[in-house]
Amino acid sequence: MIAHMKIHIPVTDHANFSFAECLVFLSRSDKECLHEVDGNILRKVIVVNGNPVLTAITDAPQKEGLQVEISADADNIDTNYIKNYITHWLHLDADLHPFYKFAKKDGVLSPLIQQYKGLRLIGIPELFEALTWTITGQQINLSFAYTLKQRLIHAYGAAISSGNKTYHVYPQPATIAKLEPADLIAMQFSRSKADYIISLARAMAEERLTLAHLQSLDYTAAREYLISFKGIGNWSANYVLMKFSRYWQALPLEDAGLHNALKQQLQLPAKPSLAEIKGYTQHWQQHAAYATFYLWRSLQQ
Repeated sequence: MIAHMKIHIPVTDHANFSFAECLVFLSRSDKECLHEVDGNILRKVIVVNGNPVLTAITDAPQKEGLQVEISADADNIDTNYIKNYITHWLHLDADLHPFYKFAKKDGVLSPLIQQYKGLRLIGIPELFEALTWTITGQQINLSFAYTLKQRLIHAYGAAISSGNKTYHVYPQPATIAKLEPADLIAMQFSRSKADYIISLARAMAEERLTLAHLQSLDYTAAREYLISFKGIGNWSANYVLMKFSRYWQALPLEDAGLHNALKQQLQLPAKPSLAEIKGYTQHWQQHAAYATFYLWRSLQQ
């Protein structure tokens, strides 16, 4: 029997929150299969104590938060886990005042915070997903990266059906750890990416790479910890620390999207060099993650 309930999730700094802007970013690929944007409703399956729970998230501005309708074939669903998961994913506990104060005085960022006011830094809520997504997306266009992600999820992730739709869950490290590179190469992952993804899965399954240890570290130590694993470089580490670990100073300096966005916003004749990127971004400091994210948003037409 399917149980239904509704919960409320408060949003910090609600005056600087726009669910509509978040939905625009979440709609950037029609190949996305881990969540669904249906008008003003955001749907996602969250695994709670081994049980897949379908959530339908809507705006509740009069209550300065979000409303979540939960559908699950289980009793005693841990609603606090769901609240924390969605809060982390959509960065609902962020105070944007310091970033907006900084950005107002910045020639590049000032127009972006006006155009996309209320956009939160949409994260990746699972560590394994964040790590493997950085590897999947290396040196290929975003569309093909989503194609590879979709193939991996459909082949090895759990799924539930509701109505006439199927909702997917990202594969667990223990599942991918059992694979051989040939399994992923058959999906058009490169040999090196297949090796790296399986290596990371085994590191997590064997508890050589753990969430608990990562969370115990400051930014610099966390970056070095991630880089110590095969396949994770400076860009990948900073991407994960930005999108999963929520370090505000994380800056994926080598990111091609960041370079293209700065080229557009600064109206440069050519893509800037890495040294020039460092010059343009060195003053961002603790605002680097949000500055990067708003520049990424500027590329989305």
